[in-house]
Amino acid sequence: MTTREHTRKVRIGDRVIGGGNPILIQSMTNTRTEDVNATVAQIHRLEEAGCELIRCTVPTMEAAKALREIKRQISIPLIADIHFDYRLAIAAIENGADKIRINPGNIGSQERVLAVVDAARERDVPIRVGVNSGSLEKEIIEKYGGVTADGLVESALDKVHWIESMDYNNLVVSIKSSDVLMCAEAYEKFAQQSDYPLHVGITEAGTVISGNIKSAVGLALILSKGIGDTIRVSLSGDPVEEIRSAKLILRTLGLREGGIEVVSCPTCGRTQIDLISLANQVEQLVQSYPLNIKVAVMGCIVNGPGEGREADLGIAGGKGEGLLMRHGEIIRKIPESEFLPALKWELDHWED
Repeated sequence: MTTREHTRKVRIGDRVIGGGNPILIQSMTNTRTEDVNATVAQIHRLEEAGCELIRCTVPTMEAAKALREIKRQISIPLIADIHFDYRLAIAAIENGADKIRINPGNIGSQERVLAVVDAARERDVPIRVGVNSGSLEKEIIEKYGGVTADGLVESALDKVHWIESMDYNNLVVSIKSSDVLMCAEAYEKFAQQSDYPLHVGITEAGTVISGNIKSAVGLALILSKGIGDTIRVSLSGDPVEEIRSAKLILRTLGLREGGIEVVSCPTCGRTQIDLISLANQVEQLVQSYPLNIKVAVMGCIVNGPGEGREADLGIAGGKGEGLLMRHGEIIRKIPESEFLPALKWELDHWED
């Protein structure tokens, strides 16, 4: 099986994926791409959250032309998402897209796909070949008796070989399904047959709650096998939530450092502080700090002091008060009303 350390290297703008390079976090705008101001504003929010690749839909020629100005105002590589009209793919490339995402099957004839490949070749723009369980070819569904991992892999390999036959191999591949286990199986089987870098994720995962759970399970299954060079957590919500979730998934799997990890207890009858509110406020607070530390927010004296000592910074709550700890040492006892300000002060003045 080809693991991420041995996939082909592909350059996307000023970033490189594959060949053991860091897994990059991607998201997609949900603004009208034609609305440059709204799209740029959303991308800036995503950049601030930690997005490293951004994809915009290109459903019209106006959207394709807008990419030039969008790219000028952002700092991360820009990917154009194309369906059906090969002319939009060519226009996106001509207007500076750093990568394009197409499903060759819905672009049309050999001549139209070749026209897109020729435009990409001229500017050395990588093509992401995307296969989705929701748009699998009828003949493959009939062959396998439904949508299956084997069918998804066959479809992806067919499209890769089609573009390779046009003497182009600057490719990234994605195989998406909302079925977590099928998706994970498909990625593993594809990695056994190809060394192209893979963009991974669970498509149509759902809302922020259900989508996060499905994405975390699916991405853990895939990434833990050494598969995946870029990821997206697909959520029905603010795209910024996708970035926060992706960063946490990568950190949890030991695939990325940086960012504050917040641990908090689930509460029980012993809890005598407003722990749930505090934990949520702390989680929001730490987003803006570029620190690689662990912060514990604990609600009672049973596990609180121990967890607090294991963390770099922590609160162990009692009855309306708690212990503030740093590097395992108790700093002082403080009232509940001072928990959040005290943690903020520590983070503002943090020194390793």
